Amino acid sequence: MGEPADDAPGEPGDEPTVPSPRLGDTDPALTAAPSSVRLFGSAAFFRLWLAQVASSLGDWIGFVAITAIAARVGGSSPEAAIGIVLSARLIPGFFLAPVAGVLVDRWNRKRVMVACDVGRGLTFACVPFISTLPGLVVVSLMLEVFTMMWAPAKEATVPNLVRPEYLANANSLSLAAAYGTFPIGTAVFAALAGVAKWLGGFDVALFQVLQVSQENLAVYFDVATFFLSAGLIATLSLGPTNRRRNEGRRVDFGATVTELREGVAFIRQSRVVRAVILAFATGLAGGGMLVPLGPPFSSNVLGGGTAGFGLLLTALGTGVAIAIVTLSVVHRVLPLERTFIVAVFGTGASIILGASMSDLRYAVILVGLLGMCAGTVYVFGFTILQTNVDDAIRGRIFATFQTISRFFLILAFTTAPFLSSVLDGLSSRLFDRHIDVFGVGIGLPGVRLTLWLGGLIIIGAGVLALLALRDRIDERV
Repeated sequence: MGEPADDAPGEPGDEPTVPSPRLGDTDPALTAAPSSVRLFGSAAFFRLWLAQVASSLGDWIGFVAITAIAARVGGSSPEAAIGIVLSARLIPGFFLAPVAGVLVDRWNRKRVMVACDVGRGLTFACVPFISTLPGLVVVSLMLEVFTMMWAPAKEATVPNLVRPEYLANANSLSLAAAYGTFPIGTAVFAALAGVAKWLGGFDVALFQVLQVSQENLAVYFDVATFFLSAGLIATLSLGPTNRRRNEGRRVDFGATVTELREGVAFIRQSRVVRAVILAFATGLAGGGMLVPLGPPFSSNVLGGGTAGFGLLLTALGTGVAIAIVTLSVVHRVLPLERTFIVAVFGTGASIILGASMSDLRYAVILVGLLGMCAGTVYVFGFTILQTNVDDAIRGRIFATFQTISRFFLILAFTTAPFLSSVLDGLSSRLFDRHIDVFGVGIGLPGVRLTLWLGGLIIIGAGVLALLALRDRIDERV
């Protein structure tokens, strides 16, 4: 994976070296995609999507398994152990993701994805033989490095596989692969408990060597999914790539810094890209507040307890699923930029209205609407970026995009509970946590005020995005 992307002629699964396409240029051969994969836009993307399904399923199963193992090795402090291990998956992105984007733009993206899938599989294969918290932290760090390379390589490749009119549909399917596999992964993990118990009844030396247990079986299943993904991508023809631009070049530190600056400069200069990244990141932060604030909001405001929080999460996921299915059917008749802006405003408004409810039923409906709007922001936001960024720097832009989104998400996770506590204290002193508006009493607990603030921030980002995209919206009217 450390070589420049100058493939030898005749390498299986590759097309002849050609210049990088611009803004959605696509191989004419893609127009003849078979009807069986018409939904996906091309046979090539269908195979890449299958690889993403396998890879995402492995990610979720591995996430649950490592969390369970961390809790076990954490001893008397399982929560702290889980927090440390998960932090190891989040923190490296702040420092390494931009550099990863530069490398993705330099190297052959198919080789990057195959190497990263194999690397993740081999890394996970070591987990059953690790019994210490530092060992799990090292594994988590390595997994994050591979994932940071795989994700921008995949996103940068998609516009080369499908025609521009199929990009929104492709991004809908990618969203389904990324998050729709979560319930499947948790179900597989739960089912492996019974499998482990059944295998434990056999006196087989191999089972003892492999240390068969629910967590370890999940890890071995995870390894298989990553190797499957690598196999699917290895036999895939990715069509035009970034090879011509980087042919014969070697990686050196000075050039890497220069190209990193090029990516940052492009984001600064492009109002469209900057607006989309800001709107997407703030929307993710606002939605992310539901994770730490959801349980107290459900218990203290809605009176739904843990079951109510489960209903809210189910509604959120259902809303995203509805958005995916709907957009896959009607995305061609929707104006891209205008729908994106409406969805951003809808995300902020849904959070504000949902937080204003005191009845669980209405809150569930509004959180479902939040999921629909957030899913639309994801699909159309990715589509706008893919169609406005040249292939030569697409890896850097998506890596930077992921870094900013990760920062906002962690910021929401860490500051939302603290902010809720501060606002609750202020509300108690100033309003006794309650005000009357036109004779209607409204409770003002800190958790509600924090969610309102998150919704307002998203709406503010929507206003900035509207100003940045106004010219493009007017052109398409």
